[in-house]
Amino acid sequence: MSTSAPRIAPREGILDEVKAAIGGAFIDAKHAAYEDSITVARASIVDVLRTLRDQFEYQQLMEIAGVDYTQRAERFDVVYHLLSVTKNHRIRVRVMTDEDKAVPSVTGLWPVAGWLEREVFDLYGVIFEGNPDLRRILTDYGFRGHPFRKDFPLSGYVEMRYSEEQKRVVYEPVRLAQDFREFDFLSPWEGAEYILPGDEKVEGVAPGAPTLAPAGGTKK
Repeated sequence: MSTSAPRIAPREGILDEVKAAIGGAFIDAKHAAYEDSITVARASIVDVLRTLRDQFEYQQLMEIAGVDYTQRAERFDVVYHLLSVTKNHRIRVRVMTDEDKAVPSVTGLWPVAGWLEREVFDLYGVIFEGNPDLRRILTDYGFRGHPFRKDFPLSGYVEMRYSEEQKRVVYEPVRLAQDFREFDFLSPWEGAEYILPGDEKVEGVAPGAPTLAPAGGTKK
């Protein structure tokens, strides 16, 4: 019986080769679920990614993502997803930082990183040193806070609407239109003059109560 092929073809020995190539910038590596991940020093991210691009043929930067671990001193991970077109393989590179320590921009390696770094900046507040246009890209002008942080309130701080009186968009404190509802989770059949088949076994159902028969049957 044949087994299905892995989602990403393995590239044997790649983690050891990368570790030897980047030297002191290497912190940790892991292979799990057909994916290779390495953690490197924040200050060395540009050199590491250049090495992966030029020496190991990871030509494309597919994504830059952020992760928030509030329990850590350096609470943010910045994760770079690289693809090798010629080797048909992906690798993930991670650095750690906090609200104040800037991560070097990789826009000099991949211009598309400018947009991707702006997303991480907007949603998490991570600063990228050297990004030529580090502005918000998903939230509105004047938005307060960074919505993907774990300590950001689910309701946000303000809501916006169009004011007919002022003929413009206005911002106001969040007002929930209704309180959280209370549900009793009682049976929707409760109060009916009949019981469903099997309910007669439940404690509290009066013996001899009329029963709703299955389709095609008769009610007794």
